[in-house]
Amino acid sequence: MDLLYYVLLAVVFLATFADGIMFNLPPNTLKCLREEIHKDVLVSGEYEVSEAPGQHTNLHVADSRGHTLYHKDDATQGKFAFTTDDYEVYEVCFETKLAAGQQGPAREITLNVKHGVEARNYENVAKAEKLKPLEVELKRLEDLSEDIVNSFAYMRKREEEMRNTNESTNSRVLYFSIFSMCCLLALATWQVFYLRRYFKAKKLIE
Repeated sequence: MDLLYYVLLAVVFLATFADGIMFNLPPNTLKCLREEIHKDVLVSGEYEVSEAPGQHTNLHVADSRGHTLYHKDDATQGKFAFTTDDYEVYEVCFETKLAAGQQGPAREITLNVKHGVEARNYENVAKAEKLKPLEVELKRLEDLSEDIVNSFAYMRKREEEMRNTNESTNSRVLYFSIFSMCCLLALATWQVFYLRRYFKAKKLIE
């Protein structure tokens, strides 16, 4: 029971984890941050870019298929949010631009990305549904439990897909091996008969 409790606690911690990062971006540089996210997951982000005279920083959020989810020219501070359409890699890119021949300092960028339960605004939910603080907390725990169940279901589905792929690959390899052996046996038999006829034609054997 203790092991199950710690495993569940770890899953809850991972499910509510928010990705916060701070980095420096030199002028005329592109930097992208990528993350794999499940399907139908709410993702929200908050960013802040330090001031730098003469520099412009563009923000671009897209999926691995090139679909733009959020774009902001000359980004300084703001928020973005979207819901994932499929399980794939999503990226957040910052690009600083400075006029040719000019020099400037690196811009400090702060990015905080949340997904799942942590990305939902329960204050708005409480106002819309007129919930009490305890009811809001219960709602949050209910959504968190649902996210955990969905994550386990997705992992089980992926495991089944990988197992089916392995079994299919093993079957194909087996059939290919049998086919290769049959081809080798047929070729060896043909060579034996051919050499036998050749030696008989040369009267080397009877």
